[in-house]
Amino acid sequence: MQAIQERDNSKELVLKTELPSFLVADLLKCPDLPTLPAVAVNVLKMARTEHPSVSDYANAIERDPALTMRIITLANSAFFSRSHIKVHACHEATARLGLDTTLAVVMSFSLLQNRGIDVHYQRVWMRSIIASLAARHLAIHLCPDMAGPLFTAALLQDIGIMALRGIYPKESNDLYAEAVLSHRQLSVSEQRLFGCDHSQVGAWLAAKWGVPAPLAQRICDSHGDYDITAPDRLCIQLSGPIADGLLSSHPAKSLVAVVREFETYQGAHVISLRHLLENIQEQIPALTDMLQMTAPPLQDNESLLAEAQQLLFQQNLQLKARLDTHQAEIASLRQRQDELEERSRTDMLTGLANRSWLEDQMHKRFILCQQQSRTMSAVFIDLDHFKKLNDQYGHQMGDRVLQKFGKTLQALIRDGDLAGRWGGEEFLVILPDEDAQAAQVFAKRIAERLEKTPMAYDGQHPIHVSVSIGIACLDDGGFGDAGELIDAADKSMYFIKRTGRGGIAVYGERGAPGATTSID
Repeated sequence: MQAIQERDNSKELVLKTELPSFLVADLLKCPDLPTLPAVAVNVLKMARTEHPSVSDYANAIERDPALTMRIITLANSAFFSRSHIKVHACHEATARLGLDTTLAVVMSFSLLQNRGIDVHYQRVWMRSIIASLAARHLAIHLCPDMAGPLFTAALLQDIGIMALRGIYPKESNDLYAEAVLSHRQLSVSEQRLFGCDHSQVGAWLAAKWGVPAPLAQRICDSHGDYDITAPDRLCIQLSGPIADGLLSSHPAKSLVAVVREFETYQGAHVISLRHLLENIQEQIPALTDMLQMTAPPLQDNESLLAEAQQLLFQQNLQLKARLDTHQAEIASLRQRQDELEERSRTDMLTGLANRSWLEDQMHKRFILCQQQSRTMSAVFIDLDHFKKLNDQYGHQMGDRVLQKFGKTLQALIRDGDLAGRWGGEEFLVILPDEDAQAAQVFAKRIAERLEKTPMAYDGQHPIHVSVSIGIACLDDGGFGDAGELIDAADKSMYFIKRTGRGGIAVYGERGAPGATTSID
């Protein structure tokens, strides 16, 4: 590594994850790392000063005649020239390019000349060239003041690949031979192999060379997730996938993700993807010529974008279909869950609440009444002579009677009341906000309905049943919990059964549970 003693900016980097210690050690001792020639070192020294000047850059560059010629050629290209006036001196060329672009060109040309260009480097640097053009075009529309720095960062964003190839040639050659991989995919593989990806290694390497910390940080952030809150970061993060797409064997398919990102980004309406691709194609020859590389074949941008939009439309349709299927599955699961929940709290014979649900609701409502100083009544009901009915007509008839009574009871309660089967031929009704007098009115309605309505038929003969009803109101006793309230209603009901059935008893009325009110 060409050492630059005056400044090491690596400590100023904010890395996604720290470089593993073994990797740092290997980077520091590796003799095959990319090195910078003296001209590039001197330009970097200028970049580190507080106020670098065009003259400082030009004086350093002019020490390398080949590099000087490349800088002048690039400055006269259509990409940078806004007039027909040609520049002939390095000072004029540097002024036209700007210091950021000049720095990027010097480093890129120096690294390529130093390493030579094999097939792999051709692919890596072509991606960097396209990315730099894309980043600059995006920046001109989204953050114009950052166009130069973003061009530089995009052009240097993949120098970490050279470092990883230098220290781990076998692993890297196997990995980077997979030309079909996007750099997002490469990043995952690099993390698995090396504990970090090439954007972090490249940023560290650049910082070690003395590249200004903001530039090194942009190299580090170049492969991160899209950050729509920071236009400058988004420009460089989009530039790489755009380059991946244009270099892909299926460019339209690869550009679909970029098209989708443009459609969701608020500021993207000021950018035409067609113009961006046209600009890249127009400017590639100048940069590839400067770096002595072969430009990729031209694309039909209209057809490319049309195909990408069609693929995006198809993907959206498929996504919508999957979402619809997913929503239908969720709705089905919810319905199934509701049905299971309903079954878990329902008595399957009568359709009323089962005992466990009654106990749960009684407990919750008892506490609520205590907290809010409200009242509640419990009505305990037993079908009279039900055993005789079963013995005389059979259990199927008994089940029909229970089913009919359940429907009758459900029809008599109000919204907010809860009726359920306590067990066998016993039923419980919870009446929120009703005192004993209102509960008696409700109980009489049950008895009157049973007098008029048969619960079943034996052939043409109606079968009527009577009930014994016990009532307990929260206001009428010092009940400690819901169980005591239910027990009081139960005791009142049994008092009626012991004294002849077919009546209503209110717990605590006239001081004793046995006081009755006749149905008649």
